[in-house]
Amino acid sequence: MEEQIVVLIVGAGPAGLAMAACPNQLSIPYVIVEREDCSASLWRNRAYDRLKLHLAKEFCELPHMSYSIDAPTYILKDQFVKYLDSYIEHFDIQPKYNIDIESCRYDEGKQCWFSLACDVATSMVVGYKSKFLVVTSGENSENSASNIPAIPGLQNFVGEAMQSSLYKFGAAYSWKNALVVGCGNSGMEIAYDLASHGANTSIVVRSPVHIMTKEIIRLGMTLAQHTPVNVVDDLLLRISNFVFGDLSRHGIMRPKISPLLLKEKTGRSAVIDVGTIGLIKKGTIKVFGNISKINGNLVEFEDTKENPFDVIVFATGYKSMANAWLKNGESMLNNDGLPRKEFPNHWKGANGLYSAGLARRGLAGIAIDAKNIANDILSSYEKHRSKMN
Repeated sequence: MEEQIVVLIVGAGPAGLAMAACPNQLSIPYVIVEREDCSASLWRNRAYDRLKLHLAKEFCELPHMSYSIDAPTYILKDQFVKYLDSYIEHFDIQPKYNIDIESCRYDEGKQCWFSLACDVATSMVVGYKSKFLVVTSGENSENSASNIPAIPGLQNFVGEAMQSSLYKFGAAYSWKNALVVGCGNSGMEIAYDLASHGANTSIVVRSPVHIMTKEIIRLGMTLAQHTPVNVVDDLLLRISNFVFGDLSRHGIMRPKISPLLLKEKTGRSAVIDVGTIGLIKKGTIKVFGNISKINGNLVEFEDTKENPFDVIVFATGYKSMANAWLKNGESMLNNDGLPRKEFPNHWKGANGLYSAGLARRGLAGIAIDAKNIANDILSSYEKHRSKMN
């Protein structure tokens, strides 16, 4: 069975939903498919309970629909999921769930994309022939074991080891020795949650990181819309120094590149402190460098310190899996499944291929991508229809 369509959107997370809403507004026919049995499965099923959007709501809206007036400035996980459900209803988005795309190839002769998928519920093979293909499967589409560092002895760790997607709530680890590996926003927040519930908590800080408050970042993102990034960054660093002081003596080093510029160049965000730094300064949360090996329940660090742990949470990120099924994506994606081109031209490949939400620019970036792609498709679609007529 092969379905002929104009636009195929692969993935029904926030990027896919935003992408569906935009052609919907422009009356461009599309189909959106999702391998899970729900939209935004990462938010619904793989996010810890205390998660909030780290940026103010004005930077986290999808196209053509704002949050309600009474919504808080910083949106809770469950509130964001409700927003997505309202978004789906408002734009009458109808994802085809349990459709796992196995391969997408471009046919030069027929000038279209052929996509093969498996209907997970029935095990039937489904085919799609589309003029345009939009990859919205997400930069966080897979919590792969390959993202967990190869640590000697980890396979024989006698405690509980998990990827952060499996972590939900710190109460289960009260009075246990807990180690969080990774000092991004998830790692820092999980460490705070564990310590707040009585766990004897430590965190591995493997690389330099900028520490900000949500108010500092909100100020910076607001100013950056009208002020040069280097000027804004200088102000942010001055305020951060005043608020947090020198954190190097606590094992936290600052990157050489300033925060907004670092985000722009590499996609690495500053950490929005939720109280973790205060607990680190008090000694409630201990900071360690890289792990050298694990022996039983003992974790040895590169500075030769050795401590016993009951649980290790790896907040070491996810990765894009687009290259696993996209067979002709070289014009758009690199070997990591992320855009080859730099912002703002990252969203477009060759032969009607696009990506939304893979540039590590958050929900605001998703909204920009979706609008750009929809307008570009509209232009090509109208030219195609005029030739047919």
